[in-house]
Amino acid sequence: MQADTAVVPDIMEERYPFSRVRDANVLVFPSLESANVAYKLLARLGNALAIGPILLGTGAPVHVLQTGDNVDDIVNIVAVAVMDSLGRS
Repeated sequence: MQADTAVVPDIMEERYPFSRVRDANVLVFPSLESANVAYKLLARLGNALAIGPILLGTGAPVHVLQTGDNVDDIVNIVAVAVMDSLGRS
């Protein structure tokens, strides 16, 4: 499903009335480039809290810190990493 469909309830109900997905808060993209563009736009234009990136598809998730991340960014990604690790034990 396309990203706008996942986050706009009217479109979701019209196109996927059978889906259990409502109020999506995780979006999956086909490439790193498209994910970077989308999450930067969502964070800036939507005033959203963006945590990540988190790379999937390896043996375990890779939680990435980026140049310029502040203390809050580090705490947020560490919290996600801890939750991921608890889910794997």
